[in-house]
Amino acid sequence: MIKKVKSFAKINLFLYVTSKREDGYHNLNSLMTQIELCDDIFIDFSKKEVSIVCAHPDVPEDETNLAYKAAILFHRSLEPVSNEQHFGFSIKIIKRIPPGGGLGGGSSNAAAVLMALNNYYKKPFSKPELMKMGLKLGADVPFFIFGSPAIAKGVGERLEKVSNLRPYHLVLCDPGIAASTAEVYKNIDFRLTSKQKYNINTGLNVLLRGQEFDVRDQMHNDLEESACRLYPEIKETKEEMQLLLQRKVYMTGSGSSLFALFSGRKTARRAVKGS
Repeated sequence: MIKKVKSFAKINLFLYVTSKREDGYHNLNSLMTQIELCDDIFIDFSKKEVSIVCAHPDVPEDETNLAYKAAILFHRSLEPVSNEQHFGFSIKIIKRIPPGGGLGGGSSNAAAVLMALNNYYKKPFSKPELMKMGLKLGADVPFFIFGSPAIAKGVGERLEKVSNLRPYHLVLCDPGIAASTAEVYKNIDFRLTSKQKYNINTGLNVLLRGQEFDVRDQMHNDLEESACRLYPEIKETKEEMQLLLQRKVYMTGSGSSLFALFSGRKTARRAVKGS
């Protein structure tokens, strides 16, 4: 039996770094949403062992792959609650989400595998249990299991659903740089992060009350300055995009992917063509 699942990318519509934690991580206040860009994952349950395959040169095909880690974690968590004897399958990832692009591809792959295995084994775990499991793999994994636009706080594990975001079309660009999340966070200059991070509360209240919300007035990323300092190509690509598209361009996550929002598909296509 081969099961195909889609593994969607995400963008951060805003991302504020509110403080550094004693454990070395950072507290965030971020609005995240999934986008249509996705990887395809094929799980073949006829195999005797767990294995992973991906043709992308920057995606590991061993135990360091997050999707592989998710499968092993699920198995270890499954053993105490099930008498299931067989646990072998191959995972094949058709990669479209650029690694190191701030789009959450690895975390999304891990979440997709956890949810697919949970369905295959007749849902031994609830969604909150899967999210707790996913947090062991990465801060963004619970968001992809959550399955809705959300305000993420803490390191990203505290999620509040956002129901009525105004829809937009997206122009997305991969500058071809795999940004290191750890290095970008390490090089944050808190003197240069937004001084208005606490002025978004009014907007957040509107979001969480379920009123239709136009996010364009709140878009911001505290990690952008650090990423552009470490990777000048990101800044150069952003400036070129803004000239071509004639509108503001934003970085998602810790970089390096950049995006701009458009109200209509035709408008977005015309902007890309420079007409």
